[in-house]
Amino acid sequence: MIRFLRLYSLYITLLVFLSIAFGSCTKFEGDQTIPAYIQIDTVFMQTEYADEGENSHEITDVWIYIDDQQIGVFELPAMFPVLAMGEHKLEIRAGIKVNGISSTRAPYPMYKPIVYNTFDFFPDSIQVINNLNFKYYETVVFPWIEDFEQSSITIQETNQSDTAIKRTLPVNNPEAYLSSTSRHSGQINVTTEKPQYSGWTYFSYDLPKQEAPVLLELDFKTDTYVTVGLMVHYPGGYEAKPLIILNHSEEWNHIYINFTPTVNQYFNAIDFKVYFAASLETGMTKSNIYLDNIKLIYRPN
Repeated sequence: MIRFLRLYSLYITLLVFLSIAFGSCTKFEGDQTIPAYIQIDTVFMQTEYADEGENSHEITDVWIYIDDQQIGVFELPAMFPVLAMGEHKLEIRAGIKVNGISSTRAPYPMYKPIVYNTFDFFPDSIQVINNLNFKYYETVVFPWIEDFEQSSITIQETNQSDTAIKRTLPVNNPEAYLSSTSRHSGQINVTTEKPQYSGWTYFSYDLPKQEAPVLLELDFKTDTYVTVGLMVHYPGGYEAKPLIILNHSEEWNHIYINFTPTVNQYFNAIDFKVYFAASLETGMTKSNIYLDNIKLIYRPN
C-alpha cells in the first residue's frame, strides 16, 4: 500500500510538471528547484444584474502571471507549480474558448483580472485559492441585453421567417434557463409546416472600430443548427454576415462570439444588427431552440 501511494504521488507530480512544461509560455530563471503549488478548483462570475445581466459564464481556464510574467494557461480545475517563494504579484485572468472552439482559447478582455499584489508563496506546499469572483471591467458597455424576462422581446422575425421567437411558458418552465433572476427563456420552434426561422434585433447598434473588442455572449440549447451573425447596414440596406453556427446541445451552454474582426472589416458601415437563423434539418419533424442571457458588449480602447 505504501509503495502504491508513493508511485501515485510520483505520478501526480509528473503530470503537474508536464502540464507546466506544455502549458507555459515562459519560465522563471534562478536556482529554485522546489516549487510552490497553486490549486484553483472553481471560479465564479459576479454581475450587477440590472446593468450587466445574468452572471452565467463559461470560464474554462486560468491564465497565470507572476510579477507580470506569464507562466502558463491551465484548464480548470487546475493545480500547477510555481517557481517562486515569498511575496510576489499574482495575477489570474479568466480564460474562455472564443467562438466555442477549443483551439482558440484566450483571456477574456471583458473580465477584470484578479490580482494579489503580495501573494505569499510557500515552496513544497499546496495553496488552495477559493472564491474567485470575476467581474466585468467598469468600462464595458452593454448596448443590448435580452433576457426574456419582459413581455416585449427585442428580437423580431424577418420577412423570410415562417415562425417567431417567444417566451417559454409557464413561468419557470423546466426547459428554460432558471436562476434566482431568470424565469423565462426565448424559444423558437421550427416544424415541417414552419421550417424556417430568421430574426434580428429590433434596434441597430453603432459599434466601435479601432480593434476595440466587441462580443456577443449568450446561453443556448438546441437540437438543430443555429446561425449567428451580423447584419451590416450600408446606405443601400443590410447585408448578412454569418459568423458561427451553434451546434446541437441538450444542456445549456454559454458561448462568447467574437464580432471584433467583422466590425473592423466593415468600418464604413452605418451600424449593425445581430441576427439568428435556423431551419428544420432533413429527417426531423420538429426542433426546439432556446436562447437566453444575450449580451452585445464592447470595451472601448
